[in-house]
Amino acid sequence: MAGFRSLAREVRDPHHDLALRRYSLRKCLERFAPYGHRATWDHLCARHHIEPEDRAPDPARLMAALDELEEARSVWLAYEAGFAERRKREKHAGLRRPGPFDDWHRRTWGGCGVVWCADPAVHPSWPLADVLLRLISALRSGPGTCCPVCTEKTITWTPGAAPEAWSGPVCARCGILVPQPVLTPSALARARKGRHKELASAA
Repeated sequence: MAGFRSLAREVRDPHHDLALRRYSLRKCLERFAPYGHRATWDHLCARHHIEPEDRAPDPARLMAALDELEEARSVWLAYEAGFAERRKREKHAGLRRPGPFDDWHRRTWGGCGVVWCADPAVHPSWPLADVLLRLISALRSGPGTCCPVCTEKTITWTPGAAPEAWSGPVCARCGILVPQPVLTPSALARARKGRHKELASAA
């Protein structure tokens, strides 16, 4: 199975036909897709003016989309390296039991779905690297009361909207599944309460 870097080389190779280069870019999203595969593809197409179903897109636009994806991947890999080093130090000090933060990180190892968007058409519009940097900053600064990406305070709990691992608090503005470790207990409680009110009114 080809890795991300091998697929990226295929996207860049001018000797390949455009259909293969586009296919290779889509395959890159199986290795790294911060919003999830479909939402990340929608994001790249929107930002770089690629028709989602175009089998022979402008190669310059394909390259620009790949550049954005690679920049974001570099940001996330650097963060993961720091995370692994921290866990190594903690284990050496006898702290072997992972906490809630580590449990969340385990589910996102590799960067697929790290800023999960259940609706492929609703996701942040900023460059992927900027979004990841905002998320990483929030992870390092401790729990807050708003979305770490767009600062929206309206966050709603959405159980069952996606596979169980992706259920939880969702930002009403940018559509991301907000990692629970970046929200205070009161913010999480408000999100759950808002979901309960929505269910009651629907009944």
